[in-house]
Amino acid sequence: MATQPTPSRAAAIQFIVCLGIVSLFADITYEGARSITGPFLRSLGSSAAAVGIVVGLGEFLGFTLRLGSGILADRTRAYWTITVLGYLVNLAAVPMLAYARSWQMAAALIVAERIGKALRNPARDVLLSAAAIEVGRGWGFGLHAAMDQIGAVIGPLFMFWALGRTRTYAPAFLFLAIPAAAALAALFMARSYDITGQSGGRAESHEAGRLPRIFWLYIAAAGLLALGFVDFPIIAFHFGKIGLFSRTGIPLLYAVAMAMNGITALIFGRLYDRFGLAILSAGIVVSLAALPLCFLGGTNAAIAGVACWGTGMGAMDATLRAGISQIVGPSKRGRAFGLYNAAFGAAWFAGSSAMGLLYDRSVLGLVLLGVAAQAISAVMFFLLRNKLTPAT
Repeated sequence: MATQPTPSRAAAIQFIVCLGIVSLFADITYEGARSITGPFLRSLGSSAAAVGIVVGLGEFLGFTLRLGSGILADRTRAYWTITVLGYLVNLAAVPMLAYARSWQMAAALIVAERIGKALRNPARDVLLSAAAIEVGRGWGFGLHAAMDQIGAVIGPLFMFWALGRTRTYAPAFLFLAIPAAAALAALFMARSYDITGQSGGRAESHEAGRLPRIFWLYIAAAGLLALGFVDFPIIAFHFGKIGLFSRTGIPLLYAVAMAMNGITALIFGRLYDRFGLAILSAGIVVSLAALPLCFLGGTNAAIAGVACWGTGMGAMDATLRAGISQIVGPSKRGRAFGLYNAAFGAAWFAGSSAMGLLYDRSVLGLVLLGVAAQAISAVMFFLLRNKLTPAT
């Protein structure tokens, strides 16, 4: 006879699901927008290099600013306040893209959306990690990531529908105000289900002490992974430029990628709790194939490449944050998430910018850069697999 889950485990699952619902609606909003970011910027007159730099800068700020917000979260313990403020900025910027009349104005809003995400993510991940420990780190983060990706699948489909009605990019962004409002409503509902004890509002002295050496090796490997992982707007720019897929077909492809992301996040999350970082290395090997398939192949190869890209995203979403929560204890976890994300964002910015510049000169060079960086990352994670011990 199957045993019933303990109250703490059941409550933890309930809380993770609540945060997952928030992420679901939020992802409908900004992943719907991101599915057409590349072609939208191109329609406003930007170059491939500009797309790469805008996307890379957004990711750079979206990750590096998490260092400050993570430290702030640890020192103030105002986890919920910081999370709510971040979501407000994050979600408000997206519908405003409807009013962008130049690629520079659109770029500013794209970057603002990422800054909002930077503000909220470390605090939210501290809340999430406290619940994930009760159910298994990989499974907890994987479950949240899977729900997140349900929204990421719906988002491009929603944008596909909106484009079908408007026929132009700008008005379609206004439809994204609907899921943005739903995400904010769900966030305030999720607050009542908090079981982590991280309510916030009381200042706490910041614990001194160094983060363990394994943490720095871990973020070095994660940085190489970010350096070599091409952002989807560059893939979409390529598909649009060579006419491989129609304007409305590109959001559908992004939906395929997000579906693979969600499905594989659950799988990799479960496997992480059993096999550790070795399973992340396996996921990176799969994601390596995305670069040559998307940039050097035909239609069928590109579809397969998008699926491989989504699998790589799923592996990252389920395991990278779980590893941080395993390495670092609760009192320094906000700072650790911030530092990790700062390194990841710097590498993502460098990689996206380099790939955008390389695309205008040598598509093969873009592919070689991505494959080499990810391959080294896979080896590093595999070598670190036996060195992780649970944080107290």
